[in-house]
Order: sequence, then C-alpha cells, then structure tokens
Amino acid sequence: MHDVKIAVIGGSGLYHLDNLEIVEEVHPETPWGFPSDKITIAKLPSGTKIAFLARHGRGHYLTPTEVPVRANIAALKHLGVEAILAFSAVGSLREEIPPCDFVLPDQLIDRTRGLRPSTFFGNGVVAHALFAEPFHKGIADLVYEQRHVLEFNSTLHRNKTAVCMEGPQFSTKAESHMYRSWGADIINMSALPEAKLAREAEIAYQMVCMSTDYDCWREEEEGSVTVETVMQNMVNNSTNAKTLLMAVLPHLDDAVRNNTLKPDLKGSMKFAGMTAQEKRNPETVKKLDYILPGYY
Repeated sequence: MHDVKIAVIGGSGLYHLDNLEIVEEVHPETPWGFPSDKITIAKLPSGTKIAFLARHGRGHYLTPTEVPVRANIAALKHLGVEAILAFSAVGSLREEIPPCDFVLPDQLIDRTRGLRPSTFFGNGVVAHALFAEPFHKGIADLVYEQRHVLEFNSTLHRNKTAVCMEGPQFSTKAESHMYRSWGADIINMSALPEAKLAREAEIAYQMVCMSTDYDCWREEEEGSVTVETVMQNMVNNSTNAKTLLMAVLPHLDDAVRNNTLKPDLKGSMKFAGMTAQEKRNPETVKKLDYILPGYY
C-alpha cells in the first residue's frame, strides 16, 4: 500500500527530516501496541518514499527503556520496510573518536538488564535468530562511501564495538573503564533491542552513531564538559546526520529495489521456529503474522 522500503529512526537530536515532501503520517496499532510516535512518510526528490520515526517520540518524552521497540519495528515492517538506518547519540570510549565524529559499529555488547522486551517470540512459539553480526555490512558500506559530505571536520569511523547500557543514568567511571578494557569504542542506550528485533523481522539494520562527548573515563574532561557543549555537539551532529542521509538514501534505495543489498535477510526466519506445530499458541502465531505472514 505504501511502497516504503527504507526507514530512518531518529535518535537524540534528530526528531524530523527537513526539506522533504511529506506524503502522509500514520500511527498504526500493532499487536505490540503503538509506535513511539506518528511515522512520517516522506518523498525524496527522486520520488522514492521513506519512513521516519522519532525513537523517543517528538519532544523526547520516552526514556530508552520506555521506547516501544517491538511496536516500532513491527509498524515499519508492516509498511514494507526492508532496510533501516538508525541514528543514535553516543559517548566515546576512545581518544580517536572525538565529539562530532560519526561511527558505524559492527559489533555490540548488551548491558541492558532484561527490562526491555527483546523478542517477538515466546508465549508458545520459540524461534532463534542468528545475531553474530548484529549490524548490516552492506548498509555500512554505502554509508561509508558518502563520508566526504560530513562537515565540522567530522570523521566517519567504522568496524567499532558499541556497548548498549540500560540508562537513563550514564556510566560510573569504573564501568566506563571496564567497557574500554573489553574493547568497546562507544556507548549508547538504544541499539538494543532495536537491532535484535529488526533481525527477527528480517530487516537490514545499521546504526549510525553520533559522538556527543567523551564518556567519564577521560579524567581531563571533568569540569570542562558542560551540558551546553554537549547540546551544541548535538546540533552539529543533527546537521551532519541530515546531510549524510540525503547522500546515502538514493544509493540505499537503489540497492534495496534491485536486490543487491547483501547480506539478504529475507526468508532468514522462515525455518527458525523450534516449536512443534501442534504446540504453537494460535494467538502468538496471529501476532507473528503481522510481521512474518505465513511463517508459523
């Protein structure tokens, strides 16, 4: 109905897209409730439609733990979305990733605490999704090719590891040093369960992380980093995010529509079910049909 193959999820500081023709706004009720806010369907100059959803709601009224991630991913999948570019503000755990740099993570460490529903399955239907590579290399390649459009002397890094923590409080210094010792490069509060649920829904998913500050590990920053500085970095990051998006979206749209985006996740969950057919909960099967019709 909507012919929307690509979605953008906006994080802190990115609540809308500029200079695009708005086609409509939808706020569908999914079997997992309503998404964070109305989903804006906009049209690129080429005529390609994209969906935009503010992760924390417009006005930023949802904590990372409160975000209805299952509803967000389910609603986008039901619109026809096959690829998601998700933006997120992050803290840097490395000297070489200063504020206003962008990062394409390829690995992920889960430090959430079980407060967020992280699967569409359970309650009578068990299935397992592969998650060794939590982000999508094909999308990352397309984004990295457009790194030259970034302003404010920003650099785009890739092949980095993100930590996703619960929040809404930030890390202690001990935790920050621990994450660095684990090999983590950036820290945020939104990558999970978003990446896991996108994988279960067979949507190619790549997070674009925007550094706002050094995490508390960097002793020399204490007393010099202010809320005002972080907010200005978020403004610069938002500008860069929109510029990067406009450069990437035509190439991503071409790859999706021509089936050249690899790896191809379509069909990856079709035979992932473990539950015997006679044991499957009909209510759960009905809910799953919303995102994976006919699979279970």
